[in-house]
Amino acid sequence: MSIRPVRSIMQAKPTLEGAGVKLHRAFGFGETGEYDPFLLFDDFRNENPADYLAGFPWHPHRGIETITYVLAGTVNHNDSLGNQGSLGSGDVQWMTAGSGILHQEMPKGNPQGRMHGFQLWANLPSSLKMTTPRYQDVPSGEIPEETDNDGTRVRVICGDFWGKKGPVEGIAADPRYLDVWVPPGKRKTLPVESSRHAFAYIFDGSGTFRDASKPFGILTEKEGPAETLVREQTGNRSLVMFDSGDEITVQAGDEGIRFLLVSGKPIEEPVAWYGPIVMNTQAELRQALTELNDGTFIKHR
Repeated sequence: MSIRPVRSIMQAKPTLEGAGVKLHRAFGFGETGEYDPFLLFDDFRNENPADYLAGFPWHPHRGIETITYVLAGTVNHNDSLGNQGSLGSGDVQWMTAGSGILHQEMPKGNPQGRMHGFQLWANLPSSLKMTTPRYQDVPSGEIPEETDNDGTRVRVICGDFWGKKGPVEGIAADPRYLDVWVPPGKRKTLPVESSRHAFAYIFDGSGTFRDASKPFGILTEKEGPAETLVREQTGNRSLVMFDSGDEITVQAGDEGIRFLLVSGKPIEEPVAWYGPIVMNTQAELRQALTELNDGTFIKHR
C-alpha cells in the first residue's frame, strides 16, 4: 500500500453565480486535466439569505452530470421534463443532463437563515454526451453511514466503501463520493483506488494530511485587520489534490475534521465548454448554442 502525497492545496475562491448567489468555487472553468473526470466543484454556504435567495433561475445543461448535496436549508428545483421537488438537509440529487435539459434551483435557508450545500459536475464521455436526460432525488435516510471502531464516520453517497454501497448509481465517471468525519486527535488511513484522480474538500474542523514522510498543513482564511492565508492545521474551504497511490492519511486536530473525499476514473477526452454546456469539440459546442437559440436544444420532453 502506498500513501498518496499531497500534490497541491488551494483555497476555494468567492464567486457569483446564477442570479447573484455568493458561493465559493474550489475549481471549474479552467484546465480540467488534473481533475478529470470532474469539471467543477462549488460550495454554497451562507448565513445571509440576501446572498442566496435569488437562486439559479432557468438555465441549460448538456454533456455533463451534476451531484448536489445539501447540508442545511433546502433547494427547490424543477426542469423541462416536468420534474419538481425539494432537497433538504442530508439529501442528494443526481442529474444526468445528457442531450440537454433546462432547470432551475432555488435555495432557501433553514429557520436560522443558514444555507449550505455542494455541487459537483462530472463529465460525460463522448459516447454518452447525447444520452437521454434523467435524475434522481435521494433522501438523507437512504444514504448509508458507517462508523469505524475509532469513531470515524463515513456517509457513502456514491460508490462502494467499507462494505456499503451508495444509492447514487449509473454515473459514467464511476465516482466515489464520501462525507468523512474523523474524531479529534485520531489518525485515519482511507483507501482510494490507484487508477482514480482524487481530492478532499475540507469544510469543518481541522487537521493535516500526510504523505510518507511529513505532514501538510492546509491553507485557511484568518479574520483580522487584513485577510491572509496561513499554513496551519485547519481546512475551511480548502481543496487538497492528491498524487498517485492507493490510500490517503489524515490526522484530525483538536476539533476533529470533516471533509468530502471524492475520486473518479479519468475520461481523458477533449473538453470544450461554455458555462453549463460541455462537449468535446468547438463545433459541437457551436451546434449546441445554435440549438439553444433556435429552440431545438431539448431533445426529450
